[in-house]
Amino acid sequence: MRILIRSLGELCITAGLVLLLFVTYSLWGTGRYTREQQDRLGKELMKTWQAPQVTTEKVRLGSGLAMIRIPRFGAKYRYVVIEGVDLADLRKGPGHYPGSALPGEVGNFVVSGHRTTYSAPFNRAGELRPGDKILIDTRQKQYVYQVTGKRIVSPGAVEVTAPVPFKPKDKPTKRLITLTTCNPKYSAAQRLIIFGELTGELPRRA
Repeated sequence: MRILIRSLGELCITAGLVLLLFVTYSLWGTGRYTREQQDRLGKELMKTWQAPQVTTEKVRLGSGLAMIRIPRFGAKYRYVVIEGVDLADLRKGPGHYPGSALPGEVGNFVVSGHRTTYSAPFNRAGELRPGDKILIDTRQKQYVYQVTGKRIVSPGAVEVTAPVPFKPKDKPTKRLITLTTCNPKYSAAQRLIIFGELTGELPRRA
């Protein structure tokens, strides 16, 4: 009996260590990967913006499209928004849904991001309130969006990404932004959706 109890105890300790290593990698290891990718993509984006603009220029999948800043999350909060929402894209940072509006355009600029692992860019999305600002930097402009509301939906509720959210057949007339992330934290059972509308444009600051 003593041998059995000791063996079970050793198994529990081993299982605990394995779980600890997994959690450490999920939170720290994946975050380090994202930070490295963000640093690389940020430098590439700045280099592109400083170079002469090409009229036929198109952002490739997996490349940086814009910068997102959310003042409520602090002055240091900023991420390069990646073009694409595949798993590989979202590991680099928040991703823009291809086919949705670009920053400042009429329609719905849709951005998805992780809430826990891979630096968790949208970890605090649930704290956003109506009136909070979402700043999107592009080559020449900073687009100022204002949060208008939020909803919790099922993972299959793709209508939130329509040009007019929840009304996929309607023609858009407003310049909107939609942030999507998992809900609750550490679960993919639902989606937390943050809605916003463009309220201003400013020249992009260096």
